[in-house]
Amino acid sequence: MEFKDYYEILGVKPDASEAEIKTAYRKLARKYHPDKNKEAGAEEKFKAANEAQEVLLDAEKRRAYDQLRAGGYRGGEQFRPPPGWAQEQHFDFGGGGGDFSDFFESLFGRAAAGRGQPHARRGRDVQAQVQIDLQTAFDGGRTRLAMHDGQGGERVLEVKIPAGIQPGQVIRLAGQGNPGAGGGPSGDLLLEVAIRDDARFRLDGRNVLHVLPISPWEAALGATVPVPTLAGTVDLRIPPGSQSGRKMRLKGRGMPGALPGDQLVELAIRTPAAETEAQRKAYEALREQFAGYDPRR
Repeated sequence: MEFKDYYEILGVKPDASEAEIKTAYRKLARKYHPDKNKEAGAEEKFKAANEAQEVLLDAEKRRAYDQLRAGGYRGGEQFRPPPGWAQEQHFDFGGGGGDFSDFFESLFGRAAAGRGQPHARRGRDVQAQVQIDLQTAFDGGRTRLAMHDGQGGERVLEVKIPAGIQPGQVIRLAGQGNPGAGGGPSGDLLLEVAIRDDARFRLDGRNVLHVLPISPWEAALGATVPVPTLAGTVDLRIPPGSQSGRKMRLKGRGMPGALPGDQLVELAIRTPAAETEAQRKAYEALREQFAGYDPRR
């Protein structure tokens, strides 16, 4: 069999910290998850990343693996466990895990199975994504998520969404990951939050951006107009002489949090079409009144 270089699989250095390993694993898991990536080879890369983090995030397995790697083994080279390896190791892992390669089983799974009684082992964490709308992210609440178990079955989970959650944040559901072995506890389900596009608003960190259409006379003369926010409609005073692109700030009207964001309102002047003779004459009179005005100057 071939030796697997778990550091190379995750794209980290041999002295990588636990946090660096977790970050690298999450990046690969998101990229190659079978539910999201249907390209050829994606599932194999996903399983390889799972196997690598299984070893490198377990201090005892990583120590044993590093000893082998220090002996000169590298990825792709032919490998056979040293004589007496199985008798020398004491890993808390039951053998026979179908998600792992022969290389992994030869080092860890079979060693544990050879003792006749599998030890309790915590199940692996599972990563997935939950999509919510912007209003739910602002208000908080609950959403339902259907999860496939890999065997054709499905379970529906109710997920609590904290108010003000941001895209990319992770919600942990304890005990909803893969089942443990030998009576060990289940892993956790790690849900990365994705916020769907909204027709009215755009997120910029904790700030919320909204484009507000106004008429030429509202821009020229000033006006007080209603503006939608995620917390409801408010009145906004438009100063006389406003131009398209001007941004006005509604303090504290963005996403909630320890430091709430603001809502930025960008003005966009909309000019009505001249559909009647009277309307055309009104535009002609306006042109005469502002004969010296050149908007391109």
